[in-house]
Amino acid sequence: MPRLDVAAYRGRTWATRRRLWVDRVASAWLIRRFIDPDAKFRWLAKPSDCPKSALGFDFDGATFTHVDDRVTFQALMASFGLDDDGALARLRTIVQALDVGGEAVPEAVAFEAVMAGACERISDDDALLAEMSNVLDSLYAHFERQAQRAAGPGAAR
Repeated sequence: MPRLDVAAYRGRTWATRRRLWVDRVASAWLIRRFIDPDAKFRWLAKPSDCPKSALGFDFDGATFTHVDDRVTFQALMASFGLDDDGALARLRTIVQALDVGGEAVPEAVAFEAVMAGACERISDDDALLAEMSNVLDSLYAHFERQAQRAAGPGAAR
């Protein structure tokens, strides 16, 4: 996948289908955390409602969506040069497993349960993204710490 200049994708409106699920919520978190900290999101009733000025993600015809066997989260990682981040790679495995199948990891079952529970309690997609962003931040911090421990005594802390 061609590498994109993250500066050209800052301060934008991003759009995806409403009622977030794993790939969409993880992609929105990735966008706001690593690509566009000032991202604004529009939750669409149907993909054809996507404004021309918005960057669509995770629907057919979107700017960013599944590519071959990669889910949207993976496509975004590759497009913006985030593939070398070990903690993101662990999250990518969870998203892949839950969205289209793949390597089974224990964290995927727990993430799916938390996501399903959050969807039961929260009907507003902005609030759902905020809630699940905390979960993804925590998983990312955990995986990052594990990577540092695995790197040995000289690793950054």
